Order: sequence, then structure tokens, then C-alpha cells
Amino acid sequence: MSHKAGFVNIIGNPNVGKSTLMNAFVGERLSIITSKAQTTRHRILGIVNGEDFQLVLSDTPGIIKPAYEMQESMMNFVKSAFEDADILIYMVEIGEQNLKDEDFFKKIYHAKIPVLLLLNKIDNSNQEQLEEQVAFWKEKVPNAEIFPISALQNFNVPEVFGRIIELLPESPPYYPKDQLTDKPERFFVNETIREKILLNYSKEIPYAVEIVTEEFHETDAIIRIRSVIMVERDTQKGIIIGHKGAALKKVGTDARTDLEKFFGKQIHLELYVKVNKNWRSNANMLKRFGYNQ
Repeated sequence: MSHKAGFVNIIGNPNVGKSTLMNAFVGERLSIITSKAQTTRHRILGIVNGEDFQLVLSDTPGIIKPAYEMQESMMNFVKSAFEDADILIYMVEIGEQNLKDEDFFKKIYHAKIPVLLLLNKIDNSNQEQLEEQVAFWKEKVPNAEIFPISALQNFNVPEVFGRIIELLPESPPYYPKDQLTDKPERFFVNETIREKILLNYSKEIPYAVEIVTEEFHETDAIIRIRSVIMVERDTQKGIIIGHKGAALKKVGTDARTDLEKFFGKQIHLELYVKVNKNWRSNANMLKRFGYNQ
């Protein structure tokens, strides 16, 4: 029996539902989902295996005009998504008219590989608006197949998945068939904690934060984790900790709950906060955190 395998890379503006779509395909919460823009910072692979196929999905940061070194690195992850894709998913939402970077957009409509344009969040529209948007994108990206979807409601998502499987090239699997992602366990600890910070703090705080998991010790009964929340200024450290440590405690409790579901066992989580001035513009720090690779 022949086997299909390939890389399917998801790109689009911030907050259009890329992470929601990938998590729907994979069946696990590999990517952070919040209402805030620029939630995904890295390129995250999710692997979907069937008897005769392996689908390697790549969720990328939302396309932006970079303002500092970390964002430059984030956009390098997006550029790399064009280089190894067998199928490209360009995701837009109802009412959207363009990518925030025209150079990326040119790459989409000059792509030599299949392009699926997913018009997301159609549950927020009516039939007339939907028809207008489909016509607009047909003209804008004539090389794309257009699918109206709601990633959150799972509307038309199985149909998109089926079309992807049809388009996959014949190939042996790229990863072991029981593998879910290319990221190590500590990465998901870091991302879970960062998600809780995105949900619990406002203004610049979530974007000035990076998580480093210094200890991850697993036994049959429990996983003991020690993680550091890195901020850029002393004032941010105070905000993260909160009055009598209440804010930090809430982040820890919320993160532990999700991590216990993800790993399927008891979690003991210790959180600390450290100041690392201007880490987002420090090349050595960015490399340490996995951005400059």
C-alpha cells in the first residue's frame, strides 16, 4: 500500500485562527490560543498520523512588520515556512483585505505548490458578506482553492483536512508514527505558562516575558517542574508577582491544571521571576530562548 507524507505550513496575519486550526487537526493543544495578537512566537510542528499518511503541520507566528530583534526572528520562522512546504495554507478572516507584509503576499500568489486559502470565522458573517469575500479572494489569489471555515466551531475543517490528504505527495513518513510534535516537553511547559500570563496580564507585560524551564523531573507518579519567568524590568517583576504573590500563584495554579491534562499525571510546579534587561534585543538571549536558529 502506498504512503503519503508532507509538510503543510499555515501562515497569515496575527490572530486569524492559525493555532486553533492546527490544534483542531492534531487533536491536542500544541499552540497557544488567546485573543491577543502575536501569541505564537515559534514555528511549531504538529504531526497527524494515519495508516497510510503522515501530515506534518507547521503553525507560524502571525505576519507583522518587525519592530525589534525578537520579532525579526519570528518573521524568519515564517520565511522558512515557504521553503519546505508541500502545501501552503494561507489563513484570513472575514473582513480582512491583505497581509501586513506585501513581500509575503507575493510569495503566496507566486507559489509553485498547492495553496489553500481558508476564510475563517465565517460564523461572524452573513451570506452576502461571505459571497463578497470569496469573490474578492478568488480575484486576489487566483492560484488558491478557497474554503470558508470556522476553526473554532469545526465547520468545514474535516473537508479541508480531507483535501490536504488528497494533495499530499507519496512519501514514507518523516517522523516516527507515534510522534505528536517536534518540540520537547519543556517547550510545552514554557508555552502553557506563557499562555496564562497572556490571559492574566495586560499592556506590555505578556510581550516582555519569556519562560525558561530549568528542571523537568518525571517519575511514574509525578512530574516536578521548576520554571523561571523572565522579564525586562523590575517594575514588570512586581506586576507578575502581584500583591503578596497572588498574581503569580494564579498563573501557577492555572498552568498546573492544563499541564496535568496535557501530560496525564500529577504536576508539582515551582515558578520564579527574574529580571533580564532588554532580552528581546539581545542576540545571545534570543539564541538561548530558541529564536535565532
